[in-house]
Amino acid sequence: MDVDEATVVAVGGVEEISTETLAQYYQRLFPFSLYYQWLNYRSSEPTQAFTHREFSFTINDGIYLRYQSFKDGDALQREVHKLAPSKIDIGAVFTAQPRTAKSLQPGAFKPVSKELVFDVDMTDYDEIRTCCQGGNICKLCWRFMVVAMHVVDRALREDFGFTQLMWVYSGRRGVHCWVSDERARRLDDAGRRAVAGYLGLVRGGADQSRKVNLSQRQSKHPHIIRSAEIIEEYFESILLVDQEILLTRERWTKVLAALPDEDLRKTLDAKWSSKPDISSVDKWSEMIDLVDKRAIRAKSKFGLANFERDMMLQLTYPRLDENVTTHLNHLLKSPFCIHPKTGRVCTPIAHDKFDSFDPFQVPTLGQLLRELNDHAPDATSLAEYTATFSEFVAALPAPPQDAKSSQSLEF
Repeated sequence: MDVDEATVVAVGGVEEISTETLAQYYQRLFPFSLYYQWLNYRSSEPTQAFTHREFSFTINDGIYLRYQSFKDGDALQREVHKLAPSKIDIGAVFTAQPRTAKSLQPGAFKPVSKELVFDVDMTDYDEIRTCCQGGNICKLCWRFMVVAMHVVDRALREDFGFTQLMWVYSGRRGVHCWVSDERARRLDDAGRRAVAGYLGLVRGGADQSRKVNLSQRQSKHPHIIRSAEIIEEYFESILLVDQEILLTRERWTKVLAALPDEDLRKTLDAKWSSKPDISSVDKWSEMIDLVDKRAIRAKSKFGLANFERDMMLQLTYPRLDENVTTHLNHLLKSPFCIHPKTGRVCTPIAHDKFDSFDPFQVPTLGQLLRELNDHAPDATSLAEYTATFSEFVAALPAPPQDAKSSQSLEF
């Protein structure tokens, strides 16, 4: 079946998304079988993990359909084929089927489980990155996402013992993490807040100059030590070479403002102003050398002594949208959706490919539909991402052989 080229229209470099093109994508490329296996947690019969799950659809340029639920994967597939939604969001598993919510007594409809999710958005780095702003990204600032995935992934695995993690490219400017371990899914809002609080390190708004100032006790925590080691590996190339955060007076003033020593701030500002062409790498080295000497003279182990580490964390540590994590009933965009601003698929990112993943190589809707003219669905450029998803689903624990669907979740 050939795709009508007229249905894919380039608008400002982004291929237009229409009900017709989305319908073809859902009918021929969306991995419904794997998707159902994931959210039904590999049970052969429908479980409440799926039948009591909320889905929401965005259709017809903004009509938002919440509290959708389905008896099985086939029912979900038929509805998606029928509606061709521009966006699918995944919500919590409830005490009853979400489609019956309006008929239930108050208090009878409550969320009881959901994957523990994390959202890292590039716009939260706008005060740091110098290459792009807002919804724009490039290969230089994408490396902030690489660091975020490494830091958060290691913490979730090593500090919390979670193993069933799926990272997903948002389709435009960020990444999501879905933690599917049963222990994670069972966390209530308080538990989710505790995890988010544990991972949250950078505190304060754009007007606050020092956002990381660790105590001696905090500095010895394994998560801080490990995160600092990961960040140290990337810091110079990302912040000093790619972003050149000390290149101009406007930029270096923001960094110097965090120095807890006014004399040092004035000394460095004057010196760099007289020789503005010094590279960010050399300016950083000079600043840290002076800070270390001043710290020794002041016999201070903290404040100045740990300024370098704290600033590296402040400038590079992951910036999580805690609201996405902390609320059990918070919806999150589904994997394999098409992002409306870029036309790119929200694709899984293999655990061993954080560094090599290139968001600009992720296929667009129009690209995939054109590929279908010459290739089978499993031979398009989406295939490698579907394979990553398949590996994730296959690694989920198999349900007990004698478990019945009605007993899979106890509410």
